[in-house]
Amino acid sequence: MKLWRAVAMLVALAMAGGALLYYRATRRYRGFTGTVYVDLPRGTSTGGIAALLAEAGVVGSRWDFWLARLVNRGRSLQAGEYAFDRPASAMEVAGRIARGDIFYYELVVPEGKNMFDIGAAAEQLGVFKAADFVKAAQDPTLIRDLDPKAPTLEGYLFPSTYRLGHRTGPAQLCRMMTDRFRVAWRGLNTDASVHETVTLASLVEKEGKLAEERPLIAAVFANRLRRGMKLECDPTTTYAAQLLGVYRGTIYRSDLDRDHPYNTYSHAGLPPGPIANPGIPSLRAALDPAVSEDLYFVRKPDDSGSHQFSTSLAAHTVAAEKYRRAVHKVP
Repeated sequence: MKLWRAVAMLVALAMAGGALLYYRATRRYRGFTGTVYVDLPRGTSTGGIAALLAEAGVVGSRWDFWLARLVNRGRSLQAGEYAFDRPASAMEVAGRIARGDIFYYELVVPEGKNMFDIGAAAEQLGVFKAADFVKAAQDPTLIRDLDPKAPTLEGYLFPSTYRLGHRTGPAQLCRMMTDRFRVAWRGLNTDASVHETVTLASLVEKEGKLAEERPLIAAVFANRLRRGMKLECDPTTTYAAQLLGVYRGTIYRSDLDRDHPYNTYSHAGLPPGPIANPGIPSLRAALDPAVSEDLYFVRKPDDSGSHQFSTSLAAHTVAAEKYRRAVHKVP
């Protein structure tokens, strides 16, 4: 009889202990305020993860996570940064880490954006200040081996979608983007000048909205360069104003007349460096312009985004006047 009582007591204790363990593993806990970020480096042990979570107040104790881990012992824990903003049980936390439900900002950088645009987009996401990114991008060190003449990283901040962590800084993003550019450039398999190609491609990117027209626009610029004509590319005047911090959202006569190295209305030849970050199609167009004698182009007065190309100033003047009249609704 005593044996049965002892067995019953042990079973009761085991059940009570199991219930306590289950409670500890499934109770919702929050020992922090706001949002807390926990970075789990690759190779961190279960004990290390438990300690980091307990220290951040995500779980009540290391043992709570250990218990939850025992239940999920068949699943691997994923490294990365995790964000916690509400109470959660140790079981829920372990499940998130096993799923790899990591935190990241998704920064989308379309073709043709410049460092000012990228900085503004990062700031809007809440990653870091736009001015901090622009400052980092103005240091060309990361690309000097590929382009010794690069005045900044402009042109080499490759357009793509980037996943940024809570602690990703401007310099890290610059490295990610220039690394992506290097891969893209190697894929072009060319011995052409990186500096001249990317600079020309950036002008093509800003002027050409239609992929099929980019080789034609590249041809116009190449023809003008051969003849010693000024490129007179409007986006360069915008970029010059941005560098000076005086851009007002549109181009004014004073912008066209400004004596600035990037202003291709006042200076012949290519600007000192790229004015934006081109994608592969514009890089290909710069490397292989269309066969054409055209020297001018102007937007057509419709919503197609296409251009009217001309070989003579007289024809271009007619096309430009047609566009002006349509834009300003002049009969």
